[in-house]
Amino acid sequence: MKIRYLLHNAYGVGGTIRTVFNQANALCATHDVEIASVYRTAETPAFPLDPRVRLVSVTDLRHDGSRWTGKPDRRRRLLRRTRMLPNPLPHGRDFRYNRWDPMVDLKIVRYMRSQHDGILISTRPALNLLSAWFGPKRLTRIGQDHMNFSSYKPKLKAQIVRAYPRLDAVTVLTHADLESYRDAVGDTVDLTRIPNGIPPHEAAPEGERAKVVVAAGRLFRQKGFDLLIDAWVQVHERHPDWQLHIFGEGKLRNRLTEQIAEHGLGDVVKLRGLSRTLDAEFAKASVFVLSSRKEGLPMVLLEAMGAGLPVVAFDCPTGPADVVEDQVNGLLIPAEDVPGLAAGLSRVIESPEERATYGAAARVTAAGYEMPVIAAQWDELFQRVSRELAAS
Repeated sequence: MKIRYLLHNAYGVGGTIRTVFNQANALCATHDVEIASVYRTAETPAFPLDPRVRLVSVTDLRHDGSRWTGKPDRRRRLLRRTRMLPNPLPHGRDFRYNRWDPMVDLKIVRYMRSQHDGILISTRPALNLLSAWFGPKRLTRIGQDHMNFSSYKPKLKAQIVRAYPRLDAVTVLTHADLESYRDAVGDTVDLTRIPNGIPPHEAAPEGERAKVVVAAGRLFRQKGFDLLIDAWVQVHERHPDWQLHIFGEGKLRNRLTEQIAEHGLGDVVKLRGLSRTLDAEFAKASVFVLSSRKEGLPMVLLEAMGAGLPVVAFDCPTGPADVVEDQVNGLLIPAEDVPGLAAGLSRVIESPEERATYGAAARVTAAGYEMPVIAAQWDELFQRVSRELAAS
């Protein structure tokens, strides 16, 4: 079976990209799999990709509209001027696509319509909307939501409700989001929960772990690292020998660096940048913390649990509560409760026995999200939708 994924930028480092690569690597043994990237921002992708998976560029453009093969030049493309204007098409309601211009829209539609059979999987609202309105009906069109319905602005929600029934199926990550979509679109489209999948983990190494709490994600407001740093002020007062390591890059790096300095935490809070060896960092750390204001189902959370790390997480919409069972494999803290986050971190820091118990339970939980399990769920969806289309 032909499977075509459509991604915003397959060369980045976000959770959606990692999820799609994991899916493609797991499915390519039995399917013909291709990943099509709207933009290209690097020579090679950041995540490992099975050589059986084709990676193609839809536009061969950078984010700023310049060609990947040429030097960036803001005067090169006349149509790039339109990127300064709001996108009038429905998919322009997705914040990440206000930079699209007509040439990008056209190339995406041409790519979709060049596919003669098989399954087209789009991976965020803007691409889902384009697939719904312009994708050929000869394809099985599946839209993925890697965030959650409640997080979208009203105008985008309205477009989703209008367009998604034109798709053959929509997948969401959590039970809560499944209910949100059911309330919004009813039974007008096949809705299925298929969570993110992680590669199988080897057994966690034995031995003493470092006095390090680890966090990871893009340095954007959504990830709440500003809240985490505020919480660490209180943790540091009680446990000055512990450190917080934050992995990731993003536009808030300078602001977070200033916040760390203002609190006098420069010796204990480290912005470690991007890492292609997060598993090794998880294996050395003692606790994983998730401070997001909103999520889908964070890959990094599942990977940390697979490495045997106990979790302290905000109970934000929507993902953490799907996998973190309070006082079983970690602690759930009310969303954006900074004192509560500090208290939860101090609690697990002060109890090695609790860390060990939660960490062991976290490994058991994460095993249910390993790619062989999740790939089987995707195959089941493919077969069911194909049967339904054949019968219609």
